[in-house]
Amino acid sequence: SLNAGLQLILPGEVAPSHRHSQSALRFIIEGTGAYTAVDGERAYMTQGDLILTPPMTWHDHGSEGDGPTVWLDGLDIPIIQTFDASFLEGFQEESQPSTRPPGDSHARYGRNMRPLDASLTNTSSPVFSYPYEDYREALEKMRVQEEWDTCHGLKLTFINPQTGGPVMPTIAAFVQLLPKEFSTAPYRSTDGTIYTVVEGVGHAHVGDKEFQLTPRDIFVVPSWCPFRLDAEEDLVLFSFSDRSAQEKLCLWREQRGNDGDTK
Repeated sequence: SLNAGLQLILPGEVAPSHRHSQSALRFIIEGTGAYTAVDGERAYMTQGDLILTPPMTWHDHGSEGDGPTVWLDGLDIPIIQTFDASFLEGFQEESQPSTRPPGDSHARYGRNMRPLDASLTNTSSPVFSYPYEDYREALEKMRVQEEWDTCHGLKLTFINPQTGGPVMPTIAAFVQLLPKEFSTAPYRSTDGTIYTVVEGVGHAHVGDKEFQLTPRDIFVVPSWCPFRLDAEEDLVLFSFSDRSAQEKLCLWREQRGNDGDTK
């Protein structure tokens, strides 16, 4: 239902402005100085940032940095193809004009407030940049309570601040922290999930396979496949899945531990 890939942009390069039916996200693996512009607002990239390009939003990418920038792309291409609803349009110029300063959407919607009388124009988040430093600080403050979920450690979902729901209609995104020497209980769910390691070292047990985890590694947990994690040191993971779409279709379910309990 989802595609994942890596994209690299070099100093001075520009990916021409366009828009399409597919929802997309970008999680920055390494590099600084590159940017994504969405509907006239630029978001500059730092390692660990999450950047969204909701469906049919004009967007382009460029780099003003001194070295390469690499990000993990996630798109709902297979879902859109299933409905035969794919559209792609190119902008009349290589780059769209900047009509809002960087950080404008975060100022409007990212501080538990929104503009008076703002209307819900679509079901994607009006905030399209979720900086690493913000969610990492949140994880550190929350860990003080020692409220570790047996299957996830400490796990947060990125939200659309207008609705409290997932950031996009078909894609949900998450970040989680496992403290040093923490091992999760077995878990499985119907949403196939793509993970990347933000920080730390550990192991992933996916079905009958075991994988060593180090920063920037990427792995996939297929739908309804048993899965657990071991953290050798503090382990931070970013992930995304089609849970958003499955919940809307009343298809999503999970099983926690070995007791057969599902919901």
